[in-house]
Amino acid sequence: MQVGRVVAAVAVIGAVVSGCGGPSQAGTAAFVGDDAIPLERVQTQLDAALAKKDLIAQLTAQGGSTAGVARSIVTRAVLHDLLALRAADEGIVVTDAQVDAQIAQNGGADALLDGSLYDLPTLRERVRDDLIAAQLAQREVGGLAVTADLVAATSREKADAAAAALQAGGAQADALFSDPRTSARGTTFDAASSPDNASTVLFGVPVGTVVAFQPSPQQSTWIVARVVDRRTDAPSDPAAVSSISQSQLVAIGERLLQPTADQVGIRVNPRYGVWDPIQLRIVGEDQQVGSILPPVAS
Repeated sequence: MQVGRVVAAVAVIGAVVSGCGGPSQAGTAAFVGDDAIPLERVQTQLDAALAKKDLIAQLTAQGGSTAGVARSIVTRAVLHDLLALRAADEGIVVTDAQVDAQIAQNGGADALLDGSLYDLPTLRERVRDDLIAAQLAQREVGGLAVTADLVAATSREKADAAAAALQAGGAQADALFSDPRTSARGTTFDAASSPDNASTVLFGVPVGTVVAFQPSPQQSTWIVARVVDRRTDAPSDPAAVSSISQSQLVAIGERLLQPTADQVGIRVNPRYGVWDPIQLRIVGEDQQVGSILPPVAS
């Protein structure tokens, strides 16, 4: 078994489209901190998506569902709120002119709308969010590097046990690294040279955090990682930094929202599922791909 790159899977499939999860969430799809995302907002975007019958037919043929579309809408609303919080904290402003330019650069609004389930207001919101996420990434990506101790496991039960041992530290944690075929200490991942790897959860958690997840649901391997160092001033190759694509920057920027999500808290109407901190997505309770254990207080 080889411990290679740490890659997070993304899956947004299946959910109940409407309903409420109790008195505190009546009429609300999710809370981002104290900010409520109303069901009405989700339904409006869902109605716009369902009106695009040809695209919905293609989605259904590929195994998707209208419930999955609803879950994706709620996910995007949560990410939108998190990005707004970070933009306010860091003084990031995206103008309408920047949104217009980005849309024009990608073929124009009509072309983008024809190929997506968005209406125009939702498209513009998504483009604005992506520009904010890219700016967040650009502020850190040149020096962002995370070092972690890695352990491979063959089941979720074994991964959870290894994660608990790593979090606690001591002899049991050290014993996990006795076999170099299934473990490695001090593996460094940097966003500049490995941008495809930069959407992993390791880039968004503090030192001491333990992460356990399944990189691919098609494989039995689980990865358990303990972050031992995180730098934003690591040396990097300027050419590698400049070659990072816009979509990679957006992925990195969204991953950097993890501390904000942890700080404010994400509560999801149970009818949609639960917030998965590994994927930064709303998923069914049986679709979570791992867990995050915070550092143990010294």
